[in-house]
Amino acid sequence: MVEFDSVESATRAKEALHGCDIYSGCCTLKIEFAKPERLNVFKNDQDSWDYTLSEDVQPVQRSAPLLQSPQYTGGRPQPYNASSAHTQPTSRSCSEETCSQHSQHTCEHSQNDMDYGSGGPPPPGMMKDRHGPPPPHHPRDGRGYGPEGYGGEGFVPPPPMHHPPMPPQNQGGPPQQGAVMMVYGLDPQTANADRLFNLCCLYGNVVRIKFLKTKEGTAMVQMGDPVSVERCVQNLNNVTVGDYTLTLAFSKQAYLSEVMNPYPLHDKSPSFKDYVGNKNNRFLTPASIHKNRIQPPSKVVHFFNTPPDVSDEQLLQVFRDYGVSPPHTISKFPLKSERSSSGLMEFQNISQSVMAIMACNHATIQHPGAKFPFVMKLCFSSSRQIGQGKGPQSSKNQNQNQENQRQGQNNGIAEHEY
Repeated sequence: MVEFDSVESATRAKEALHGCDIYSGCCTLKIEFAKPERLNVFKNDQDSWDYTLSEDVQPVQRSAPLLQSPQYTGGRPQPYNASSAHTQPTSRSCSEETCSQHSQHTCEHSQNDMDYGSGGPPPPGMMKDRHGPPPPHHPRDGRGYGPEGYGGEGFVPPPPMHHPPMPPQNQGGPPQQGAVMMVYGLDPQTANADRLFNLCCLYGNVVRIKFLKTKEGTAMVQMGDPVSVERCVQNLNNVTVGDYTLTLAFSKQAYLSEVMNPYPLHDKSPSFKDYVGNKNNRFLTPASIHKNRIQPPSKVVHFFNTPPDVSDEQLLQVFRDYGVSPPHTISKFPLKSERSSSGLMEFQNISQSVMAIMACNHATIQHPGAKFPFVMKLCFSSSRQIGQGKGPQSSKNQNQNQENQRQGQNNGIAEHEY
């Protein structure tokens, strides 16, 4: 906790430092206003400090250390010897200060492992190394692993961790980004958390979604990893949805905090929703990840996990019930299982197909022979049209596209999901 001389100073510090990394890609600062009006500091030591005290106030004397400073040779620790310590003032000062840094860094590392890293180096001038220039940047996976060393050779390395480090996702290139993105250009009248989830889940696991009260039509989405955010930005940025155009970008915020009392959106649904553990996330297991085919928006949509005997009229009615334009063409794949059906739908344009996925992805379809309704799943298809072209070659290409869809998704063999 830090007390400033004024609310204005505290506000400026919070705006400048919130979301910054102490080390590149880890130890992300989360700064919030505290409830206490003032701090009571009774002494200046390693745990507390009052900077309003005059400089002539003597600091609290610390007791002598228990062990002699290590000589970096791997030998056994020796009892502390004050006379030898004075002959090596530089070594003692460096090792003592560095060990303190290492202990604090390890604690922060353990806490940061539970969060999602924001990525990117700290702002210029925000952090200065007291022992020389910072080490070269080694991109990490954004989950709390700090740089190898703290400036200058011969310093004690951080203590070993009790769990294996995560493999780096990239070596070289720009610093690792965070897993939170900004989404602008949503229709304030129809957009909600579930509809945005239905679209973003095609490109990665969705963790949390939060709509901003002060910026209508704007939301923040926390994905499972930075790669998922990158997929969303690459495929959904500048896509037209009705009268609006989506704009997506990486957020500076490291993660989305829980909102205890979210405000209601236009349709009375909550403005914040947590999707951790949601079964409709499609990247939960290695098997499900392998079956997903990342595709940009197209007017042809692939549907699966529908009742085996579902009719075209039943499918069209789903879109009418949700108030979006239905497809003008439906092509069902030959059944490979009696458990579910799949196929392709074609809409008039990409805008209609995006609105259809946002509204009807994970819509339920009742079936008389089933105890629970089927959950229809939608995604963009690699096919650009349905049933166009003449001749055997065109038919062969169309059949190949359909076969790719069946193999790429758990559609024809999908089990009935509840």
